[in-house]
Amino acid sequence: MLKDSDIREPLFFFLEEKYGKVRILEEKNIGRSRADVVMITDDALFGIEIKSDADTYARLARQVEDYDRYYDKNIVVVGSSHAHHIREHVPGHWGVITVEMEDGAYDFYVLREPDKNVNVTFRNKLEFLWRPELVKIQEKHEMPRYKEKSKSFVVDKIATWVDDGKIGEDALQGEICELLFERDYNTIFDEINRYRESQGLHKRYRRKKRKKRSR
Repeated sequence: MLKDSDIREPLFFFLEEKYGKVRILEEKNIGRSRADVVMITDDALFGIEIKSDADTYARLARQVEDYDRYYDKNIVVVGSSHAHHIREHVPGHWGVITVEMEDGAYDFYVLREPDKNVNVTFRNKLEFLWRPELVKIQEKHEMPRYKEKSKSFVVDKIATWVDDGKIGEDALQGEICELLFERDYNTIFDEINRYRESQGLHKRYRRKKRKKRSR
């Protein structure tokens, strides 16, 4: 019986062999669920759910709904015990990969290739980006900075520019993938702090705290 922890590392090697240049991220919150694996390629964001032999379908319907809100393509990876019935539990555009042990090695088989998810929106995909990354998109397309506005406001504005044809869908798709692909988790928090300081956000926060304490 294969467990989730048994599958992950061999799966990552398989995905790299199949898709080439990829970036793998694990355990990302999406809506009410958590994506087991996020795979970033040059032109798409993949959500990957792992259902090992030890797992059930109890939460899968909700997970499918959440994955379909955020990812361009989705794949479910299942142990052999689920192989015969998994296609009954996920939509037709979901890819299906099965895995089992064969002569001491992990054997992955693509039961169904993933198709494009038509339910995903740029509004939701832009939520994956942090504010300094959104600024790079704004600068590239010569958008207003909206310095005093929230991240949600900026995301809505960028998505509106796509709807109005001011930003091409293919261009923005590539930029989102590139930003996530190149994100350096060792430096991004310093970058976020520099952005906040440049906007005076730290200073405003400190003023609010002092005002609250003076009451």
